[in-house]
Amino acid sequence: MTWLTTFSGQHLDFSNPNVLAFNIADIAQGLSHECRFAGQIADFYSVAQHSVLCSMIVEPQYQREALLHDATEAYMKDIPAPLKRMLPDYSRVERQIDALIREKYKLPREMSAIVKTADLIMLATERRDLEVDADNFWPILKGIKPTDILITPLNPVQARALFMRRWEELMF
Repeated sequence: MTWLTTFSGQHLDFSNPNVLAFNIADIAQGLSHECRFAGQIADFYSVAQHSVLCSMIVEPQYQREALLHDATEAYMKDIPAPLKRMLPDYSRVERQIDALIREKYKLPREMSAIVKTADLIMLATERRDLEVDADNFWPILKGIKPTDILITPLNPVQARALFMRRWEELMF
């Protein structure tokens, strides 16, 4: 079996993915139950909440892309970057899923530099507010300043609702 049954009952076949298998409710569900930092933080903080906050710190034309920048993690989970670099097959499938999500939601083929920067700004903010590895320097954050947003982690149900509200705002 190479497929995943999603929250809405869709089947995503990882060996032959189809753009029709993706929908925003499944993305919201998956991301709201995915904890940032591989769960190695004191309080649960979801990728859905992270994505909403990313979408709030970019210019309007980048907001949908920022909201969906981690959408693959709704289906494939969030693997810490140091481990992901060691898994070339996983990375290949992730790129394929990302391309299909970008096609479905009419996003740029590659993540915009603005969204990449917003992701790093949120990482710096999360590191500050969630007290992640505060004693060590992270080269990836050199020159990146946290935003003024103060993160208060939400539970999965709240994060899913927040994500869906933000999606609705951006669709109209």
